[in-house]
Amino acid sequence: MRRITAAAAVMAIACTLTNLRGAEQKRIDVSAVITRADAEAALGEPVKEPQPRNGEGADGYYSRCNYYSQNPGKSLVLRVRQAAAGQLEPKQQLDALSAGNPRIKPLSGFGDKASLLSGGGSREFMLYVVKGNAFITVGIGGIDDEKAALEKTKTLARKILKQL
Repeated sequence: MRRITAAAAVMAIACTLTNLRGAEQKRIDVSAVITRADAEAALGEPVKEPQPRNGEGADGYYSRCNYYSQNPGKSLVLRVRQAAAGQLEPKQQLDALSAGNPRIKPLSGFGDKASLLSGGGSREFMLYVVKGNAFITVGIGGIDDEKAALEKTKTLARKILKQL
Protein backbone atom coordinates (compact mmCIF):
# COMPACT_ATOMS: atom_id res chain seq x y z
CA MET A 1 0.00 0.00 0.00
CA ARG A 2 2.84 2.39 0.87
CA ARG A 3 4.49 1.69 -2.50
CA ILE A 4 1.27 2.52 -4.32
CA THR A 5 0.82 5.72 -2.28
CA ALA A 6 4.46 6.74 -2.87
CA ALA A 7 4.17 5.97 -6.58
CA ALA A 8 0.96 7.99 -6.80
CA ALA A 9 2.64 10.93 -5.04
CA VAL A 10 5.60 10.81 -7.45
CA MET A 11 3.25 10.68 -10.44
CA ALA A 12 1.22 13.61 -9.09
CA ILE A 13 4.38 15.71 -8.65
CA ALA A 14 5.63 14.78 -12.12
CA CYS A 15 2.29 15.70 -13.69
CA THR A 16 2.19 19.00 -11.81
CA LEU A 17 5.74 19.89 -12.93
CA THR A 18 4.91 18.96 -16.52
CA ASN A 19 1.79 21.12 -16.43
CA LEU A 20 3.71 24.04 -14.93
CA ARG A 21 6.41 23.72 -17.59
CA GLY A 22 3.74 23.67 -20.29
CA ALA A 23 2.09 26.74 -18.79
CA GLU A 24 5.41 28.62 -18.92
CA GLN A 25 6.01 27.61 -22.51
CA LYS A 26 3.22 28.96 -24.70
CA ARG A 27 3.31 27.26 -28.09
CA ILE A 28 3.40 29.70 -30.99
CA ASP A 29 1.61 29.18 -34.31
CA VAL A 30 3.60 31.64 -36.39
CA SER A 31 1.01 31.57 -39.22
CA ALA A 32 -1.65 32.79 -36.77
CA VAL A 33 0.64 35.54 -35.46
CA ILE A 34 1.82 36.73 -38.89
CA THR A 35 -1.25 36.33 -41.07
CA ARG A 36 -1.59 36.30 -44.82
CA ALA A 37 -2.73 39.94 -44.63
CA ASP A 38 0.43 40.81 -42.66
CA ALA A 39 2.55 39.07 -45.30
CA GLU A 40 0.81 40.92 -48.12
CA ALA A 41 1.40 44.23 -46.34
CA ALA A 42 5.09 43.40 -45.80
CA LEU A 43 5.68 42.23 -49.37
CA GLY A 44 3.49 44.89 -50.95
CA GLU A 45 1.46 42.50 -53.07
CA PRO A 46 -0.84 39.46 -52.87
CA VAL A 47 0.66 36.18 -51.67
CA LYS A 48 -0.12 32.56 -52.39
CA GLU A 49 -1.85 30.39 -49.81
CA PRO A 50 0.77 29.38 -47.20
CA GLN A 51 1.51 25.83 -46.07
CA PRO A 52 2.25 26.29 -42.34
CA ARG A 53 3.60 23.49 -40.15
CA ASN A 54 3.70 23.15 -36.39
CA GLY A 55 4.88 20.27 -34.28
CA GLU A 56 7.14 18.72 -31.71
CA GLY A 57 10.59 17.55 -32.76
CA ALA A 58 13.35 15.77 -30.89
CA ASP A 59 14.86 19.10 -29.83
CA GLY A 60 11.71 21.14 -29.25
CA TYR A 61 8.60 22.64 -30.75
CA TYR A 62 8.69 24.11 -34.26
CA SER A 63 6.37 26.47 -36.08
CA ARG A 64 7.10 27.57 -39.61
CA CYS A 65 5.32 29.38 -42.40
CA ASN A 66 6.46 30.67 -45.79
CA TYR A 67 4.62 33.28 -47.81
CA TYR A 68 5.42 33.71 -51.51
CA SER A 69 4.17 36.51 -53.72
CA GLN A 70 1.79 35.53 -56.50
CA ASN A 71 4.19 37.21 -58.92
CA PRO A 72 7.54 35.46 -58.45
CA GLY A 73 10.30 37.31 -56.66
CA LYS A 74 9.17 38.15 -53.13
CA SER A 75 9.05 35.92 -50.08
CA LEU A 76 8.60 35.95 -46.33
CA VAL A 77 10.06 33.12 -44.24
CA LEU A 78 8.99 32.69 -40.61
CA ARG A 79 10.34 30.19 -38.09
CA VAL A 80 10.03 29.73 -34.34
CA ARG A 81 11.83 26.95 -32.48
CA GLN A 82 11.09 26.58 -28.79
CA ALA A 83 13.92 24.45 -27.44
CA ALA A 84 13.20 21.42 -25.29
CA ALA A 85 15.03 21.12 -21.97
CA GLY A 86 18.54 19.77 -22.39
CA GLN A 87 18.70 20.56 -26.12
CA LEU A 88 20.66 23.20 -28.03
CA GLU A 89 19.95 26.52 -26.35
CA PRO A 90 18.80 29.32 -28.69
CA LYS A 91 21.71 31.61 -27.70
CA GLN A 92 24.15 28.83 -28.59
CA GLN A 93 22.29 28.28 -31.85
CA LEU A 94 22.67 31.97 -32.76
CA ASP A 95 26.34 31.99 -31.74
CA ALA A 96 27.02 28.94 -33.93
CA LEU A 97 25.14 30.48 -36.85
CA SER A 98 27.05 33.77 -36.52
CA ALA A 99 30.53 32.29 -36.00
CA GLY A 100 32.80 33.11 -38.90
CA ASN A 101 30.08 34.76 -40.98
CA PRO A 102 30.91 38.44 -41.48
CA ARG A 103 27.50 39.10 -43.07
CA ILE A 104 25.75 38.44 -39.73
CA LYS A 105 25.82 41.52 -37.51
CA PRO A 106 24.52 41.93 -33.95
CA LEU A 107 21.32 43.94 -33.60
CA SER A 108 20.24 45.49 -30.31
CA GLY A 109 16.74 45.99 -28.97
CA PHE A 110 15.24 42.58 -29.73
CA GLY A 111 14.67 39.81 -27.21
CA ASP A 112 17.70 38.56 -25.30
CA LYS A 113 19.97 38.64 -28.34
CA ALA A 114 19.53 39.31 -32.06
CA SER A 115 21.50 39.35 -35.30
CA LEU A 116 20.82 40.38 -38.86
CA LEU A 117 22.04 38.66 -42.00
CA SER A 118 22.01 40.90 -45.03
CA GLY A 119 22.24 39.38 -48.46
CA GLY A 120 25.03 41.60 -49.67
CA GLY A 121 23.11 42.86 -52.69
CA SER A 122 20.82 39.86 -53.08
CA ARG A 123 17.82 41.72 -51.59
CA GLU A 124 17.46 39.14 -48.81
CA PHE A 125 17.45 39.78 -45.08
CA MET A 126 17.21 37.34 -42.18
CA LEU A 127 16.60 38.57 -38.65
CA TYR A 128 17.43 36.06 -35.92
CA VAL A 129 16.09 36.73 -32.42
CA VAL A 130 16.57 34.80 -29.18
CA LYS A 131 14.11 35.22 -26.34
CA GLY A 132 14.21 32.71 -23.49
CA ASN A 133 13.96 29.25 -25.01
CA ALA A 134 12.76 30.59 -28.38
CA PHE A 135 14.77 31.08 -31.57
CA ILE A 136 12.91 33.25 -34.07
CA THR A 137 13.77 33.72 -37.74
CA VAL A 138 12.13 36.35 -39.94
CA GLY A 139 13.42 36.43 -43.50
CA ILE A 140 12.30 38.69 -46.30
CA GLY A 141 13.38 38.61 -49.91
CA GLY A 142 12.74 40.62 -53.04
CA ILE A 143 12.33 44.07 -51.46
CA ASP A 144 14.47 46.61 -53.35
CA ASP A 145 14.65 49.18 -50.55
CA GLU A 146 17.12 47.78 -47.98
CA LYS A 147 16.01 50.15 -45.21
CA ALA A 148 12.32 49.31 -45.78
CA ALA A 149 13.08 45.57 -45.80
CA LEU A 150 14.93 45.85 -42.49
CA GLU A 151 12.06 47.77 -40.90
CA LYS A 152 9.56 45.19 -42.12
CA THR A 153 11.54 42.32 -40.60
CA LYS A 154 11.80 44.22 -37.32
CA THR A 155 8.05 44.93 -37.24
CA LEU A 156 7.20 41.28 -37.86
CA ALA A 157 9.71 40.07 -35.26
CA ARG A 158 8.20 42.42 -32.67
CA LYS A 159 4.77 40.97 -33.37
CA ILE A 160 6.08 37.44 -32.75
CA LEU A 161 7.98 38.50 -29.62
CA LYS A 162 4.76 39.89 -28.10
CA GLN A 163 3.32 36.36 -28.18
CA LEU A 164 6.14 34.80 -26.15
